[in-house]
Amino acid sequence: MEERSHFLLSITFLLVLQYTSLYMAKLTQGTVGAAQINITTDQSALLALKSHITSDPHNILVNWSTTTSVCNWVGITCGARHLRVASLNLSYMGFTGTIPPHLGNLSFLVALSFNNNSFHGTLPYELSYLHRLKLVSFGYNNFVGSIPSWFGAFPKLQGFYLYGNQFSGSIPTTIFNLSTLRVIVLSGNQLSGGIPREIGNLTMLNEIYLDHNNFNEIPQEIGFLHQLEKLYIEFNALKGHVPMVVFNMSSLTTLTLYGNSLSGGLPDNICQHHPSLEKVNLGDNQFAGPLPSKLWQCTKLLNLSLVENNFSGSIPKTIGNLTMLKGIYLDSNNFNGIFVALPCLDVIQLYII
Repeated sequence: MEERSHFLLSITFLLVLQYTSLYMAKLTQGTVGAAQINITTDQSALLALKSHITSDPHNILVNWSTTTSVCNWVGITCGARHLRVASLNLSYMGFTGTIPPHLGNLSFLVALSFNNNSFHGTLPYELSYLHRLKLVSFGYNNFVGSIPSWFGAFPKLQGFYLYGNQFSGSIPTTIFNLSTLRVIVLSGNQLSGGIPREIGNLTMLNEIYLDHNNFNEIPQEIGFLHQLEKLYIEFNALKGHVPMVVFNMSSLTTLTLYGNSLSGGLPDNICQHHPSLEKVNLGDNQFAGPLPSKLWQCTKLLNLSLVENNFSGSIPKTIGNLTMLKGIYLDSNNFNGIFVALPCLDVIQLYII
C-alpha cells in the first residue's frame, strides 16, 4: 500500500512539473510593455530576495549583482518590449530562505516559480500587487499557515501550484473568483473541510489536484465544470456517496478517488456520460455492488483500478470489448466466477482475489 501511495504521488507531481514547465515557457511571450523602462525597481526587489536567501549551496546567485544586467541574472526572463522582469523561476536550486515583501514591486511579473526548494514561513501580502501574474508555483517548499485569501487578487491567473507544503485549514473562497484559472494543484498539504461549493465558479478549469489532504466532501457544484479533464482527490477523508454529478462529467479523462472512505455503487450508465474516460482509480474505498454492465462503453479506457473495495458478483463478459485497456486491477473484492478471455487486451497486471 505504501509503495502504491508513493507511486501515485510521484506520478501526480511529474504531471504537475510538466505543466509548470509549459506555463513558464508560454506565459513570458508577448507581454505588453510600458512606455517608461524602470529596471531599477526590479533590481532592488530581487536583491532584497537574495538577501533573504540564507543558503545557496551551489552559488547560483553569484551573478545577481549590480555589475550585471538584471535580464542576464540566473532565473530571470525579461519581456522583449519593455525589458522588465516578466518571469522569476528559481525552481530546483536548493535555496533556503524566506520571501520578502519587496517582490510585490515586480509589477510586470507574469510567471513566478519557486518549486523544490526550502523556502519557509508565510507568503507576504505584497505579492497580491502582482496583478499580471498568470502562473504562481510554490510547490515542494515548507510554507505554513492558511492559504492567503489575497490569492484571489490575480485576475489573469491560469496556473496555481502550492503542492507539497504545510498549508492548513480550508481553501479560501476568494480563489474561486479567478475566472481564468485552468489548473489548480494543492496536493500534499494539510488542508481540510469540504471542498468549497464556489469551485463551481471556475468554469475554465481543466485540472484539479487535491490529493493527499484531509478534505471530507465533494460539492454538487463541481458538476458545473464542463471543461474539467482531470480530477485527483485520492488520499483524503472523503466519505459517503460520490455525488452523481461526478459520474455525469462528460469531459473527464481521469478520475482518481483512491484511498478515501467512499461508499455506494457505480451507476450502470457511468460510461455513457464519460465518453473520453481513460483512467479510473477508485481503489481503497468502501464501494459495493456489481460492476456496471455497460462498462464496455468506456471505449477509451486505459487503466481501471477498483482494488480493496466490496464489489461483488461476476465480471461482465463485455469488458473484453475494451480493446485499449492496458491495466486492470480488481484484487481484494468479492468477485466470483472465472474471468472471461481477453484476446484483444494488453493487460499488464490482473488480480482477482
